[in-house]
Amino acid sequence: LGGLVMSETSRRPLKSRSSGWAARLSSALVATSVTPNQISMASMVMAALAGGAFWLSADATGWAKALLLVAAALFMQLRLLCNLMDGMVAVEGGKSAPDGAFWNEFPDRIADLFILVGAGLAVGIPALGWAAAAFAILTAYVREHGRACGAPTDFSGPMAKQQRMAALTLGALAAATEPSWNGEPIVLKAVLWFVAIGSAFTAWRRAVRLVKHLRAVVR
Repeated sequence: LGGLVMSETSRRPLKSRSSGWAARLSSALVATSVTPNQISMASMVMAALAGGAFWLSADATGWAKALLLVAAALFMQLRLLCNLMDGMVAVEGGKSAPDGAFWNEFPDRIADLFILVGAGLAVGIPALGWAAAAFAILTAYVREHGRACGAPTDFSGPMAKQQRMAALTLGALAAATEPSWNGEPIVLKAVLWFVAIGSAFTAWRRAVRLVKHLRAVVR
């Protein structure tokens, strides 16, 4: 959440936020000079590394390809860890900043671009990666537009950020076994289609819910 102070209703509901390991890690970060905004910036670096690993895997073979796909999965999870920690350090740790609203959203959109476009390059269909990234960004746009209109923050799926990253992480790990078969990236390609279609549906679903809310308010 960058350095922004937000109400509990506007924060993405995460079970991991109440876990012991997350509390210990955030406490350790609060005790350092690291700021929430710096953690948000680090999430973009993790996403760039994930996207780069995907991209490089397109021309790699054998164990090199498998390792790059595993690296992509790891960096995607590190991106999510940064997303968790920036909010906890800002809110629970009391390190909010005036520009936190910007760092709350901007890095996530850049991260979606890096990862999904990289995945599109990995499967040899760049347009699919760009489409998935566009729909992912659209889901966030509808959510934030709704919040600006006074509607409750809508984190509904089925393909919100956590679901996108979970699907791609599992897809990358599954695809890491494919080099031994010397086949097409069938698994990762299917997962990317799933993410793209799911993100488009999520954006549509959120838009419908927002319109219904606004019409109800007018009545």
